[in-house]
Amino acid sequence: MLGILTHRDFARLFAAQVVALLGTGLLTVGLGLLAYDLAGAAAGMVLGTAYTVKMVAYVGLSPIAQAVVQRLPRKAVLIGTDLIRAGVALCLPFVTDLWQVYALIFVLQAASATFTPAFQAVIPDILTDEREYTRALSLSRMAYDLENLLSPALAGVLLLVLSYHWLFLGTVAGFLASTWLVWRATVPPVVGGTARPFRERLTRGARIYLATPRLRGLLSLNLAASAVGAFVLVNTVVLVRVDHGGDESALAVAMAAFGAGSMAAALMLPRLLERVGDRPVMLAGAGALVALAPALGAALWAGQTPEWGAFLALWVLIGFAYAAILTPSGRLLRRSAHPQDRPALFAAQFALSHACWLLTYPLAGVAGRWLGMGPALVIAGLVAALGLALALRLWPAGQARAPLHDHPDLPPDHPHLRTHGQGRHAHTYVIDDLHRRWP
Repeated sequence: MLGILTHRDFARLFAAQVVALLGTGLLTVGLGLLAYDLAGAAAGMVLGTAYTVKMVAYVGLSPIAQAVVQRLPRKAVLIGTDLIRAGVALCLPFVTDLWQVYALIFVLQAASATFTPAFQAVIPDILTDEREYTRALSLSRMAYDLENLLSPALAGVLLLVLSYHWLFLGTVAGFLASTWLVWRATVPPVVGGTARPFRERLTRGARIYLATPRLRGLLSLNLAASAVGAFVLVNTVVLVRVDHGGDESALAVAMAAFGAGSMAAALMLPRLLERVGDRPVMLAGAGALVALAPALGAALWAGQTPEWGAFLALWVLIGFAYAAILTPSGRLLRRSAHPQDRPALFAAQFALSHACWLLTYPLAGVAGRWLGMGPALVIAGLVAALGLALALRLWPAGQARAPLHDHPDLPPDHPHLRTHGQGRHAHTYVIDDLHRRWP
């Protein structure tokens, strides 16, 4: 897997992702401490509002930002948004009121909603071989999981000798390092495509996404993953501190177990996907979540808390299943659009997948608070079951990449028909100007 790091441009962009993630992790810790300074016991509400602002920015602004910057050089977009994020982080140590926190978080996440889909769309243009791209997706998944493990540890070490305000300067350093690495990399321009009005640029990614069966299935599986994933991220602290009587280190161990399961999946998936394919792996991951979440929820509901070792093992399994759903998603996006449409499609995935989180985060929190951990986890499992059922219906098995179709609306001398033949013909099929519906 690490062999793809010999590709110079990918190695630089991957390093940029890693240092930016470390900076973001320091920001998360620092933001929690800043919220406590400003709001005291109401810090949880402040953080909840800040994360809601983050999700609203992701869902609402990503397609708009992509449509606005579509005609700009991609490297300039990536560098510019990194510099904006660094500037916002530099302002955070000086805030004195909560509205300033919310405003800065909105600007930072608006920049992230521009940077992340554009960055994701660059990678398949650099790694054109599908096997190499699959390994890149696994490395990216591992980077996210390692950030969840390393950033809190790094923050803890820094807080031994510095005040939390210095964590924000660590965030600035991470984004500036990311800027430098992106500047050193060769970012290929978007090739082809035609000039389109803003309204069409705004909706093109979502139109391609929702017209493609495998991507409708992906959206349903994103709902399944986010339902159980939101429960883990929101309520693990309650399960550890209340049900098991653990301390902060026990919480870190539980989250590390979830991350270890996710990293194990990332290591195994490249070979597994080559042998089995995306759909069986992703559906199996969703099926595992549907089996594990209600079973554990029912046990908690009945007052049967699993032993600590069994609890950690369950978190490892849930992390594995969670990553089995999310890691292959880039492969589906890559093969579902022409290169010139990939930025719009990645932006649509970014917005629609975070819309799932926007629904499941408050569901996990409210259900856990008012109904208890057991019922909340059962509800999460039921939502995951709904996502799996929709995926099975919307993404049929055995769907050909090159289905037979015809073009009764095209004149006989159209270049497309001259290339592929009159009447019914087959070729690799994606939604575009000539193919507006799936056959």
